[in-house]
Amino acid sequence: MPGEVYMFHEQDGECRIGKCMSQTSMRSLYELHIQNMLCDATLRLEDGGKVSVHRAILSACSPYFRSLFTTTLHSKEKRDIILPGITKDIMHSLLEYVYLRKISITMNNVTRLLSAADYLSILGVLQLCCDYLKSQLNPENCIGILMYSRDHFCTDLEKEAFTYVMRNFVKVSQQSLEILELDVEEIRDIIGSDELNVKSEELVWEFVLRWINYDAEKRKKHIVVLMGQIRLGLMDTQFFLEHVKEHPYVVGNEACRPIIIDTLRFLYDLEMITQRQGEVTTPEIARPRVPHEILFAIGGWSGGSPTNYIETYDTRADRWVKVEEVDRTGPRAYHGTAVVGYEIYVIGGFDGMDYFNSCRCFNAVSKTWREIAPMNARRCYVSVAVLNDVIYAMGGYDGHHRQNTAEKYDYRTNQWTMIAPMNAQRSDACATTLSGKIYITGGFNGQECMNTAEVYDPELNQWSLIPPMRSRRSGVSCVGYHGCLYVIGGFNGISRMCSGEKFNPTTNTWSPIPDMYNPRSNFAIEVIDDMIFTIGGFNGVTTIYHVECYDDKPNEWYEATDMNIYRSALSASVIMGLPNVRDYIHQHRDRLMEEKRQKLLALDAQRALQPHQQAAQDEN
Repeated sequence: MPGEVYMFHEQDGECRIGKCMSQTSMRSLYELHIQNMLCDATLRLEDGGKVSVHRAILSACSPYFRSLFTTTLHSKEKRDIILPGITKDIMHSLLEYVYLRKISITMNNVTRLLSAADYLSILGVLQLCCDYLKSQLNPENCIGILMYSRDHFCTDLEKEAFTYVMRNFVKVSQQSLEILELDVEEIRDIIGSDELNVKSEELVWEFVLRWINYDAEKRKKHIVVLMGQIRLGLMDTQFFLEHVKEHPYVVGNEACRPIIIDTLRFLYDLEMITQRQGEVTTPEIARPRVPHEILFAIGGWSGGSPTNYIETYDTRADRWVKVEEVDRTGPRAYHGTAVVGYEIYVIGGFDGMDYFNSCRCFNAVSKTWREIAPMNARRCYVSVAVLNDVIYAMGGYDGHHRQNTAEKYDYRTNQWTMIAPMNAQRSDACATTLSGKIYITGGFNGQECMNTAEVYDPELNQWSLIPPMRSRRSGVSCVGYHGCLYVIGGFNGISRMCSGEKFNPTTNTWSPIPDMYNPRSNFAIEVIDDMIFTIGGFNGVTTIYHVECYDDKPNEWYEATDMNIYRSALSASVIMGLPNVRDYIHQHRDRLMEEKRQKLLALDAQRALQPHQQAAQDEN
């Protein structure tokens, strides 16, 4: 397994507080321990092994040994210690840490090391074992690590493992064998959680069937309890009718009838929602779960001027939410954004008068803004990408020239550094990362919209041209998605486009993808919920607020909920795993049905007015 062995040495990172005894001195003491010289205690182990140690060294590293060797309760000093359950190889590893702050952790020894470190209160090893297990979490072992951490009261590890299960539930539910061994209460707690990361409740139903079928005769009676944790009202109606309502486990269990009746009533009300009188509340069976990713749409051009408006997209509720903590230093458009950790960096841009080399940073946890180092060049219509937590800004317009220069920002040093220039001048292009490299596509060079694209290798600090796109595209958007470079929309010099194409680096070829519903240029693009979202932009006539998403499995575009305001020249970024994610989601999940009813009623009223408005125009 990748990352199987975890080697820790204090030289790499532990001795931070006060002055530590020199490594040479500790090495000498370790050699004395190995040679059984000047030792003043013996440890007797489970497998018959005996180890000679220095009591002072063990006492300095372990509260357990400190209490054992310094207590006044014994009639004489403890020098011969029996340690049940600990073998010679594990004790050797622990003593290597005690003397040298050095230890080798693998999947073969981590649980034994953790148990021994817990028993002997060697807290440094305990923490290292927990950190190692966090780094090894995968869909096959996460349930085992979760249960193990609970048994050993490793609360941080338990929290991390549970979060991993929630975030990666789809893979865990399909690949884990350990999850099938859990009892019904544990399964209920997992699938009932608001934090369960699923695009569709159909996946939760399919997992419940997998769990029951693992021991069908004993478990099929639990169908009622588990159905109560699934958001049945969020299922596709046809799926519910064919695969849930008529399933043998459901039909054969009379206790399921109330749940089925409640769901059918809700689905009927959903179809007839505009005919309902009074406010309609959203029942528990239809309340969306909490997303694990939040999309931020920042700034742009709206109503003839730049804006500092920010809104987030709640994928589960399919709603846009206004963020109050805007940048008070002013608006900007034609900028770029990049995420590192929980921070969004806003790069360059234009406010209607000034072309910016300034950059700002928004911390989504503290909700504060700060200035960071300015770029070496002013860049409006800039292309921005982030790779390995390094931000790259390429091309753009400084008010006089379209640029081929590029630079990178290291947040650790708060410094911008120039990198190799591109092969072409590009403003209004778009950049993204894919397979450890940066791609930049299209743009405007001052004379024409471009169909060329190039790739940057950060290890070589070198740009290389790739085959040209099928269409010229300025004001374009591109994104890496499922191993390919997707390039969408833009302006070809004549009109705004709804077409798109993708580049396969393996075959070095371009191929078309289906058209969007809306032509657009200068729009935002991001991948969230494993789909490509295109957001806002300019359609050739007006600024728009329309949002749509593309899924490459059915190879189709779908309409999503519109943003709150019309805007183009905006930028979007996605943050994963925000600890305060609930601050950025739709707050009134019990009012989603009422909001939908009000929207449909407004549309009906608008349609009813249209014939009268047309008649009035005809009379005039």
